[in-house]
Amino acid sequence: MENLEILIKCRRSIRKFKNLEVEEEKITKILEFGRWAPSGLNNQPWRFCVLRAGEKDKISKFTSYRNSITESNVCICVFMDSDACYDRTKDLLAIGACIQNMLLMAENLNLGTCWLGEILKNKEKVNDVLNIDKPGYELVAVIAVGYKDENPVSDRLELDKLILRR
Repeated sequence: MENLEILIKCRRSIRKFKNLEVEEEKITKILEFGRWAPSGLNNQPWRFCVLRAGEKDKISKFTSYRNSITESNVCICVFMDSDACYDRTKDLLAIGACIQNMLLMAENLNLGTCWLGEILKNKEKVNDVLNIDKPGYELVAVIAVGYKDENPVSDRLELDKLILRR
């Protein structure tokens, strides 16, 4: 349990990566832990597309945070499969839990990640470039993954400021 606390409190968004290849077994482990996230009715509405080298660079032009994509070794595109969905809000929350599991596993493997959302304004273009032609697959996140080349620090609000008092 102590290790989990450390993972949660130490994980940060990494935007600078070393030029080192991420081992395939580490990517598989990240995806494996994502798939174990909870989902309503156990519908598991997430789908993954792993991009390396030239593929990930093709989608970088669709975001102002392109360096996070081009400098990473791998990008994991996370899609919502509408055929597996039963409630959009609940399914998006489940996918958020899936992504959090992946971010924490990456941290556990000494990898850095950055959960990119701004690219979603061009999700149709990303689908086109990746030849994702199934109409029911909606891009909900891109995760840049690689070996960290920075150690950012961030603060959190005091818990008392987050609790609603009635």
